[in-house]
Amino acid sequence: MKAFIKGISYYLPEKILTNEQLVSEFPEWTIEKIADKIGIRQRHISACYETALDMAVAASNQLFKEHEIDRSTIDFVLLCTQSPDYYLPTTACLLQDKLNLSTTCGALDFNLGCSGFVYGLSLAKGLIAGNIAGNVLLVTSETYSKHIHPNDKSNRTIFGDAAAATLISREGIAEILNFSLGTDGKGAENLIVKSGAFKHPNKTNQVNCDEDGNPVSDDYLYMNGSEIFSFTLEAVPQLVTSTLKVNNMSKDDIDLFVFHQANKYMMDFLRKKIKIVPEKFYYCMENSGNTVSSTIPIALYEAQKEKEISGNVLLAGFGVGYSWGGTILKYK
Repeated sequence: MKAFIKGISYYLPEKILTNEQLVSEFPEWTIEKIADKIGIRQRHISACYETALDMAVAASNQLFKEHEIDRSTIDFVLLCTQSPDYYLPTTACLLQDKLNLSTTCGALDFNLGCSGFVYGLSLAKGLIAGNIAGNVLLVTSETYSKHIHPNDKSNRTIFGDAAAATLISREGIAEILNFSLGTDGKGAENLIVKSGAFKHPNKTNQVNCDEDGNPVSDDYLYMNGSEIFSFTLEAVPQLVTSTLKVNNMSKDDIDLFVFHQANKYMMDFLRKKIKIVPEKFYYCMENSGNTVSSTIPIALYEAQKEKEISGNVLLAGFGVGYSWGGTILKYK
């Protein structure tokens, strides 16, 4: 049974963190350096008491309104987040209640980062193919800013908060084709928040600094930039190749490549390494930053708004885990 994306909407928090504000805090940066290297001019930051659930509700309601979707038709909720409201209950159950969805609706969370949207599409397609659900609400919602130390100038330039809501159904605007997925847990400690869960339940309240002066603490997000970059350069070209192979396509068959919007430097490097022409490679991070699992759906929304997407669109998500996933959307 085929599965399609029927609609996408997204939500960005009101608070905006601009490059000018970051430079006022970290004068060793310049506005031009951040914009040119990272490719981001501003990012949206969730309010103090604004959670992944709050943003998921806002994105979902926007989806229902914008695409005139009857919420009574939703029969499964998938919520991707690494910043849940609680250890338990699952945030997807709370979302079902907040959205006033039917109590016959299935709901679950899954914990993934930048590959989360592609993984979510695979789960949704499986539910539809198995005749378990007919209309799956896939929500990606992340408040990574709450994981970042206030003095971490590196990660604060990159990450923004956002939520995106996507409806996957038996009919729609883009057919979801075959998947290539992968995992390598050996890289787990290169992108991690160590304390707070049951392995290390107590916060250390200790902060050291790396050679660039960035704070390093088990209590906050740690990213080994050079290791993440090396992983990406090895995994993503292979991911593109395998995604094309499982769909019996070549690069020439792809009309647009939409990758996880990590940062401009990394994306430029990947585009050149994979030999993708600039006009087929989409960038969408300037005004929202790296929003983790929401970067791809936000990019798809904006690309469709700008140019009315048609043909084959290859998606590639990659990051924390390590995990990676690719698929192709066939737009009508």
